[in-house]
Amino acid sequence: YTIRLVSEITESNGSSSMATVCGSSLALMDAGVPLKRPVSGIAMGLILEPSGEFAILSDILGDEDHLGDMDFKVAGTREGITSLQMDIKVAGITEEIMRKAIAQASAGRLHILDEMDKAIDGARTELGEYAPKIESIKVPTDKIRDIIGTGGKIIREIVEKTGAKINIEDDGTVKIAASDQEKIDAAKNWISSIVSEPEPGTIYSGKVVKVVDFGAFVNFFGAKDGLVHVSQISLERVANPADVLTEGQEVKVKFLGMDDRGKTKLSMKVVDQETGEDITDKINAERAERGEAPLSDDTGGRPKREGGGDRDRGRSRR
Repeated sequence: YTIRLVSEITESNGSSSMATVCGSSLALMDAGVPLKRPVSGIAMGLILEPSGEFAILSDILGDEDHLGDMDFKVAGTREGITSLQMDIKVAGITEEIMRKAIAQASAGRLHILDEMDKAIDGARTELGEYAPKIESIKVPTDKIRDIIGTGGKIIREIVEKTGAKINIEDDGTVKIAASDQEKIDAAKNWISSIVSEPEPGTIYSGKVVKVVDFGAFVNFFGAKDGLVHVSQISLERVANPADVLTEGQEVKVKFLGMDDRGKTKLSMKVVDQETGEDITDKINAERAERGEAPLSDDTGGRPKREGGGDRDRGRSRR
């Protein structure tokens, strides 16, 4: 990140720059910027007599700055000073004056830090709601063209629908920026779905995109669709998928893998549609109690024909 802080001072009768130091420290911590420690600042003044007598002033007002002999600004943390700036109207100051001014400023800064701590004493663990966020992911360079799409069609669609800004570098670094974490996550998930493959056995949320006689096609992994065969829709026999599913319906599916033709296989019946929990073990336990064979690992079980007969009985199997 490059962070630019803007402090607008509309009125002051003291050090607007030291107010900016304190306010900026509070603002950065509130935004979730990981500062090591809070920083406070205070402006010190000086009244020096010709005789050599002097008085150090803390947190000087406008008149004390205008009529006094020194404007000595000190900023820092509880551990020490981070910045100094001084204007003087006399020929010079002594080591004694400098020592006393720094010691008095230290006491003032610590008091200010105590007051700041009452509001916030450290950076928030998450970036603030309005803080710009940037995340980077690495993708294979041969997948860059898939993310961009023909004439930039895909990346424009991602930007338009998620609201995130995306920058892709030649080495495969993809930077995703937005003020809303949900927008970043949406864009990141979309890109990940383009460059990666779903994992067998994983539960995904999806949307029914087409209902056919033999099942339903579900968009479940970014731009990827898969088939929920009619036998995988429900534990109960489904004669017509359209009686159970409609286009646009949100469902939870388990990715079973690919069939011998390279087609994606999904199952709804082994997923609790309310909680998204994989209930394969529960189903198998109930089947075992009834003396039935467990569901197959890759298909969730082959449906039997009415009457209990197996459609493949009497034929050789591969």
